Amino acid sequence: MGPALLYSRVLAGRGVPHAFTTRAGGISAGIFASLNFGNPGDLKPEERDPLSNIHANFAGVLNAIGCGDRELVQVHQVHGGVVHVVCPGAAAHPGPSDTRADALVTCDGARALAVRIADCAPVLIASTDGRTVAAVHAGWRGVVAGVVRNALAALRAEDGVQYFVAAVGPCLSVMHFEIGPEVAAEFEREFGPTTPHLRPGPRGRPLLDLKGALREQLEQAGVREVDVMPHCTYADAERFFSHRRDAGRTGRMAAVIGVKG
Repeated sequence: MGPALLYSRVLAGRGVPHAFTTRAGGISAGIFASLNFGNPGDLKPEERDPLSNIHANFAGVLNAIGCGDRELVQVHQVHGGVVHVVCPGAAAHPGPSDTRADALVTCDGARALAVRIADCAPVLIASTDGRTVAAVHAGWRGVVAGVVRNALAALRAEDGVQYFVAAVGPCLSVMHFEIGPEVAAEFEREFGPTTPHLRPGPRGRPLLDLKGALREQLEQAGVREVDVMPHCTYADAERFFSHRRDAGRTGRMAAVIGVKG
């Protein structure tokens, strides 16, 4: 069968090719079964999902969204706020390795952008005309680093477009995102001491509403429509990988987007 994909109504309604992957419909095996896009960094070489599997899984997704002839561009994700702009006619990266960043922006119709996730939130953004797009990897560190704001600033600088829509994909839900007091303090600095994105937890530790925090940042940055998808990576083991649930021994989903054709 083909890859089992999720789509955003706001992006699909504007004809923007995109997808949020699940863990179903690929060729990977074992803890990576089956639609996997990455390896935990601490696995031994013999335990890792072969790159040939990952490349084949990506090819299946790109074909499914009508971008099979486009170059796939990714970044070396570091849980920060840096944005990598992929320019038409230029190499995808300035050096031999993937750029260290957590967001990608392009107006190049020959490229597709992807980020990988396994509990952090994928955010896909498009101008309302579909001419410029961004893929963002946003965990709690990315939120407080302003990665979504930075991506929107880069989008606006790219060709002067001002109006955007966005989708926040599957990630940890608030009921499964227990944090420590140091992380709560970072969110209070970002959103204020009465932020609704922090809630009391059953074990006396705060719970973080990552999706709500991202919605607020997107709306404050002027995004006209935000589609927050309801899925929780931790709660649905049949459909999603989860770094937290599986103690790090798990695969990665992907979020992919391209300029409207």
